[in-house]
Amino acid sequence: MPLLPRRFERIKSVLNRRMSNLTLLIEEVEKPHNLSAILRTCDAIGILETHIISKQNKTPTFNNTAQGSQKWVRLKQHKSISEAIKSLKQMGFKLYGTNLQENAKDYRLLDYTKATAFVIGAEKWGLSQEAKELVDESIYIPMRGMVQSLNVSVATAILLSEALKQRDKEGKTPQSGEGLTKDLYKQTLFEWSYPEVANWCKKEGRNYPELGTNGEILESLPRTIKFHC
Repeated sequence: MPLLPRRFERIKSVLNRRMSNLTLLIEEVEKPHNLSAILRTCDAIGILETHIISKQNKTPTFNNTAQGSQKWVRLKQHKSISEAIKSLKQMGFKLYGTNLQENAKDYRLLDYTKATAFVIGAEKWGLSQEAKELVDESIYIPMRGMVQSLNVSVATAILLSEALKQRDKEGKTPQSGEGLTKDLYKQTLFEWSYPEVANWCKKEGRNYPELGTNGEILESLPRTIKFHC
């Protein structure tokens, strides 16, 4: 079925507000309902890509809580926490790890308007010792009750909402696609619009076709692929 112009406009309106300089690094969060809730929050906040380390490199699984958010937020899997943190630092991210170490700071006192990655730990144990040692800043969410921690998906929502609030205040939330490079925007627009055709292009080792103003593919494709347009 062809992509309807109104669907294409909806995809563009969401992509226009995506941010590539705000992300998460999720360390061994295994429960599908938590991962699903986290991905749904990422989609709502406007995050383009999230990073994850899973136990024994298992493929992450999601439930209905995600509401399909995993289709719109890239999930990049890493082999180890050290490799993931090194990669993010090379990309220019400052990493904030949630834990209750003595040197941890109230999350509201720090600046998240630049390239920011929140490092989130497993449901029961939190961050590994290695992660705690490698992050740039340790942060915590103040608690007023008897319980000294929040569900991991709730904590994630609080941190990301604070980052978005700060960026809104400074006028640093994208409105017209400026949160992505031109090439990344173009690539993501095609993948969101025609995911099956994009997968075929990757298998064939070919570039994505150009898109018209209404989202139509401006290139002749094999008949079997046309059915996915």
